[in-house]
This record gives sequence, C-alpha cells and structure tokens, in this order.
Amino acid sequence: MKKVLVAYFSAAGTTRQMAEFIAEGARFSGQQVSTRNIEDIRDASELAGYDGYIFGSPTYSLDLPGPMKTFLLLAEKARLGGKLGGAFGSYTHDVGYQHDAHAPAIIMETLQSSAKMIPFELGALTLNEELLKTKEGLKACQDYGRVFGETLGE
Repeated sequence: MKKVLVAYFSAAGTTRQMAEFIAEGARFSGQQVSTRNIEDIRDASELAGYDGYIFGSPTYSLDLPGPMKTFLLLAEKARLGGKLGGAFGSYTHDVGYQHDAHAPAIIMETLQSSAKMIPFELGALTLNEELLKTKEGLKACQDYGRVFGETLGE
C-alpha cells in the first residue's frame, strides 16, 4: 500500500469536495490517502513520506489564488522530485478560455518544471462547478483518484 496526499485550497468548498471524491477514488485502488487543506500545512517537512501527491485549486481570473502559489513554493522546498504528481480544480468562467490557463494546468506545469515531479499520465483534472454537481462529475473525480492510485502500484 502506497501513501497519497491530496492537498487543496478551497474558498467556497467546491475544490474541497473534489478532493474528497479524488481521495475516495485513490482509496478504491487500495492506497492510503490523507486529505489536507493547504492552509493547514505550515512546513515543507509536513509533505514528506508520501509516494504520490495530488494538489487542487480553483481557478481565479485564469490564475492560481495566492495561497496556492505560496503552497507550491513550499512544495518545491520539500524536494518531491521523482514523485508522482497530479492536479485538479474547478472553474466557473466561460469555457472559451484557454485550458492551459486553468489552475490545475498551472499546478501540473509547476510540479513538473520546478518541483521535478513525474506528471500523472491523465494530466490535470479541470471541471466546471456545475458538472461537479452531477454523477458524471463525481465519477470523473473518483476515476482520477483511482487511476492515480493504480499508477502508483502496490
């Protein structure tokens, strides 16, 4: 059994809900999962000891919110290089915006380029908040977590 950390920033609760569904999916694959709000993580040492990491954030004005930017700097200091990393988040703005400007895509790029983590094969999971209210949205989150857990192996 591998250990997975699902860490998230959520202002309105939607990203927290996604985190819980993703964690549930990773548990379905047999992994041990911790779910934490990034605002409760104060030191890089708190990120040690996991085999895989999935970070989540909503998209604000086609960017990351300030707390997630600060957290990613902390993750860089934690020396997570070589670990599997995934990202997720929600948005409410017009879908015409570029997909690479959503917070999860920015997180994935940061994990790969700055933290030297291995990017999860499914990439970043980005969902419109309205879709999250459906069975399809819940299943998309669970599937993301399950495949992440399966990718880690036993």
